[in-house]
Amino acid sequence: MLDLRRLQLLREFSVRGTIVATANALGYTPSAVSQQLATLERETGVALLDRSPRGAELTDAGRLLVTQAEEILALVEATESVLAEQADIALGVVTVTAFPTAAVAFAPRLAPPLRRHEGMQLILRQTLLATGIQKVRSREVDIAIIDDWTGQDPGRGPDSGLRHVHLLRDPMVLAVPEDHRLADPDVPLVLDRLLGESWIVAPAGERSRYGTDSLFSEVGGLPAATWEFEGLGTILSLVSNGIGIAAVPALAMVGAPAGLVYRRLPSPPVRHLYAVLRPASLRRPSVRVTLEALRQAARDVEGEIDPLPSGEELPY
Repeated sequence: MLDLRRLQLLREFSVRGTIVATANALGYTPSAVSQQLATLERETGVALLDRSPRGAELTDAGRLLVTQAEEILALVEATESVLAEQADIALGVVTVTAFPTAAVAFAPRLAPPLRRHEGMQLILRQTLLATGIQKVRSREVDIAIIDDWTGQDPGRGPDSGLRHVHLLRDPMVLAVPEDHRLADPDVPLVLDRLLGESWIVAPAGERSRYGTDSLFSEVGGLPAATWEFEGLGTILSLVSNGIGIAAVPALAMVGAPAGLVYRRLPSPPVRHLYAVLRPASLRRPSVRVTLEALRQAARDVEGEIDPLPSGEELPY
């Protein structure tokens, strides 16, 4: 009989491409992954990996088994979900992954309502945005909180097989030190005049940098001086210490350091936050109550980041 955990390892290898990457993703040692895949080969009686000094890759039989493993694992999850649905009690572990600013904003609001369900446990992990959907597909997590800057429905793209639940709109806001002249709500925010300020921005390639670049493109120029730092928490800490100003997603305001004033930007870039999950998992009561808690948390967060002083209204 095929072992489901070994099938999951093989499926993960097909996604990651190497034994080391597979081990790192699932928390095993490379030798343990290699041994488990070798055991799976003995169970099936065929070579699943073509090994060489440079690494390993799937054989034709391995690719065929990966396809079958996808169907088997999906069927197992669907069966477990049906049984859980029959019980109609929120039981078991639900794992949620989120990027850092979302984790900080949502975690305190998720714990209280979910604690009422004594038979379930919530695990909230911080992870890179690029890996959230992949972890949902591989069944490492039940729900991933992701963002999208395009304004298009991600459920109609390559991830259409997953369920995308919209959580909130998150516009860029201007963060300045509280003693900065722009902290005065009577001072108008004119984008092209802000280019003369010293700006703190995320490095190229970070998601929040997309919003900053989009903002600058509106005025057809770049700031006279920019400092690049990784992480919105670091950027806001530097702003609070008077190093410069920054445009950040409004969600970063939650849990940010003191000494900051936030201003609405005219026609700000807006990102959308989604909860992504496998459709079959929605039949589990524990996943449903977690999703509803996420949606309520999003409504609370949206109410907190909306009432900013002065400037144009945010496009909600």
